[in-house]
Amino acid sequence: MKAGFEMWDYVVFITYAILILGVGLWVSRDKKGHQKNAEDYFLASKSLPWWAIGTSLIAANISAEQFIGMSGSGFALGIAIASYEWMAALTLIIVGKYFLPIFIEKGLYTIPEFVEKRFSTNLKTILAVFWLALYIFVNLASVLYLGGLAIETIMGVDMMYAIVGLALFAAAYSLYGGLSAVAWTDVIQVVFLVFGGLITTYLALNTVSGGEGMIAGFSKVWEAAPEKFHMILEESNDNYVNLPGIWVLVGGLWVANLYYWGFNQYIIQRTLAAKSLKESQKGILLAAFLKLVIPLIVVIPGIAAYVMVNDSSIMANLGEAGMLNVPSVEQADKAYPWLLQFLPTGLKGVAFAALAAAIVSSLASMLNSTSTIFTMDIYKQYINKNADDKTTVNVGRISAAVALLIAVIVAPLLGGIDQAFQFIQEYTGVVSPGILAVFMLGLFWKKTTNNAAIWGAILSIPIALALKFIAIPVFEPWMHQMGITTLLTLVIIMIMSNIQNKGADDPKGIEITKDLFKTSPLFNMGSITVCILLTVLYCLFW
Repeated sequence: MKAGFEMWDYVVFITYAILILGVGLWVSRDKKGHQKNAEDYFLASKSLPWWAIGTSLIAANISAEQFIGMSGSGFALGIAIASYEWMAALTLIIVGKYFLPIFIEKGLYTIPEFVEKRFSTNLKTILAVFWLALYIFVNLASVLYLGGLAIETIMGVDMMYAIVGLALFAAAYSLYGGLSAVAWTDVIQVVFLVFGGLITTYLALNTVSGGEGMIAGFSKVWEAAPEKFHMILEESNDNYVNLPGIWVLVGGLWVANLYYWGFNQYIIQRTLAAKSLKESQKGILLAAFLKLVIPLIVVIPGIAAYVMVNDSSIMANLGEAGMLNVPSVEQADKAYPWLLQFLPTGLKGVAFAALAAAIVSSLASMLNSTSTIFTMDIYKQYINKNADDKTTVNVGRISAAVALLIAVIVAPLLGGIDQAFQFIQEYTGVVSPGILAVFMLGLFWKKTTNNAAIWGAILSIPIALALKFIAIPVFEPWMHQMGITTLLTLVIIMIMSNIQNKGADDPKGIEITKDLFKTSPLFNMGSITVCILLTVLYCLFW
């Protein structure tokens, strides 16, 4: 087996790159006699069908932090990390039934725009600035760093060149075409992502079984590392602090999931671009089913790598390539790039295209949402309220380019982070509880006031930091910290709202009716099926 790319790998990868750029630029073109307006650029003309929404949701979500970070966590702690994916399937159902009807009814461009309509411009601006900082310094930078790490490991390209190359690739079509280019290329990206990921999983398990196939490989992995196949970790497990047993199902992970899938601009934006609410809900349902499959392509390879590294006979058969960049418990994020070295010529190009698709599609989504928030919530609010469509679109492109440049500079500074997926979740968890509390009460409790929401969002940060850095053993798992911070923030907002309004409803409170949450028989049956499959999976791997 040879490390590095050969001619056919380059051919496959270059073909993928040309296809994505070609489709992205083709759908980005201005129609004859029509110049792009804000709705075209930021919401794809509100014309996305369900299958484009569902695949785009997955492409935006699955990135280097899943392929590399989750495989690394699979190597280090096992199948338990799949809770993020499987619980996301249930979260998507909740978002589709209870959040989307309100968002789409209000005709939103951005999530901060909802905050303005429900609370105030001041709170909208606070959250808009927060999201811009989070997307640039955490999301964009971490995706670029992990992508650069993968390319450096697989191809030997210097990380800085790899980071710049990924940034230019994503910018080439997303800056010009906006959400339309991002969403339609995502359909192709997901095909590469799933197919390439499954190839890597198959060949990793086939290697473990000595060429006897995927099922035999899975059986051997299960026998060799049974401790890696428990969804609910015991307190004695070294990784309990990251995934605290049953509390994963009933505690803080709900905070991370509801915040991410319900109130995250670069995720929710494609649902706001749907032809209709029903079309959006069908797209959500498709994404939920795809979420059930994702651990097969991002977690199982990491567990297979763990078994390979700890089996001297397998390592001996891998030759010299097997000794390069070997993953370890201390450097678990090397697991996925290490596995790609052993794919046959041609298939290595496909698998690498899958990884690139995951990285580039997420970068493009984050760039588009960053530019949407800056343009609609900062520029049009404070700099040029009367900006015409041409100016608005151009500002969107420029702001995306600036955000990307900053992320490229910051990305290399993240070096040395291991299990990056867990790191990102943990530090996003400092700010997500306050945001979730504000949105949940803003949506479903009419008494919530603007002042209470602002104070709740602000006070949630010191509460989260206090729980994080004060050594109290029961609060040590950061998921506990997220759950407790959310509950305390909810209490603060409710008490302050009752004091301010003396128990009366807030004038901007949302009127909730039964008809608002009615869903189609297809959505209902699909949701029940997802719940049954989740129950089976948790029973199997408990």
